[in-house]
Amino acid sequence: MVIKYRLLKEDKKTMARLGEVTTPHGTFETPVFMAVGTQATVKTLIKEELEAMNSQIILGNTYHLWCQPGSDIIREAGGLHKFMNWDRSILTDSGGFQVFSLAKLRDITEEGVTFKHHKNGAKLFLSPEESIKIQNDLGSDIMMSFDECPPYPSTYEYMQNSVERTLRWATRCQKANKNKDTQGLFGIVQGGEYLDLRKHCAEKLVAMDFDGYSIGGLSVGESKEIQNNVLEYTTPLLPKDKPRYLMGVGSPGAILDAVERGIDMFDCVLPTRIARHGTAMTHSGRVIIKNKEYERDFTPLDDKCDCYCCKNYTKAYLRHLFKANEMLGYRLLSIHNVNFLLTLTKNIRQAIKEDRFLEFKEEVYREYGLNDNDKDF
Repeated sequence: MVIKYRLLKEDKKTMARLGEVTTPHGTFETPVFMAVGTQATVKTLIKEELEAMNSQIILGNTYHLWCQPGSDIIREAGGLHKFMNWDRSILTDSGGFQVFSLAKLRDITEEGVTFKHHKNGAKLFLSPEESIKIQNDLGSDIMMSFDECPPYPSTYEYMQNSVERTLRWATRCQKANKNKDTQGLFGIVQGGEYLDLRKHCAEKLVAMDFDGYSIGGLSVGESKEIQNNVLEYTTPLLPKDKPRYLMGVGSPGAILDAVERGIDMFDCVLPTRIARHGTAMTHSGRVIIKNKEYERDFTPLDDKCDCYCCKNYTKAYLRHLFKANEMLGYRLLSIHNVNFLLTLTKNIRQAIKEDRFLEFKEEVYREYGLNDNDKDF
């Protein structure tokens, strides 16, 4: 296996676990948050800022990099690591989510998906083989299998057919991988809210012996209760000696819930997306910095945060930047939000080491002034 996972410790009261993942570009502890670098950049941030936050692994997007600048150009540049000047680990998604969330007029067949470019309307075709070829060109450490991302809600019959197609596509992805010695490949467990389909999909993928496993098709509109129920049921079906990845989840509450149910890896565009709209994650809850209440607030954004933003600037200054449409505001809040989630997962790891994960989770909720039933956390 290209990707090595070592289980370091299991929490005594929950399924939370501390682990260590080794890729061709480094080793990092889990649970871990992966900042999203959709277009070979974590929006507004530079390499040195990510390194200062101890970001060990980031995510790139197959669909967007295929469209611009083209995977052939990145291959000629020496791969994604050299192209974007990042020498730590990179995970690339398969492009499947973007095909089903952004693309227009999709036509799904056994061979793949024909669709129109989300911006210019050009006709495109993406198959399991093409997805893996693009990811081979990109040279990421961890690749994702090409799967169908069904809409929520979907009927049982639709989801059943979708799962079977995803399994067949997973087999084709394994066969298509030309870089088995240098690039790991994760399988993606689908099945929506139907637990028997999740079990069937997980068992078939585990038998195929992937480097790791992702749970897909969550955080797409289902309730918090359904998401947690699916995780609690599905995670124990996955091998203990492989990493487990929950795709597209980045709110503090959802991360804590998923860690409690045995998940190791997370990614989401949330921290940089809400930063660009003037919202910050802080220990005492979300702050909408454009609000007038911060006009004369000369205190740090978060007095418990040691990021560059919080050590050097005040809420009043940040509010001014956003009211003046200055780009520095977007950068500073992005630095803070990404650091917030990296610090959260660091503290989660420490809590697991000390056998106090549930106590830590309660502390986080208490500081936010929320409870376990709040859906927006």
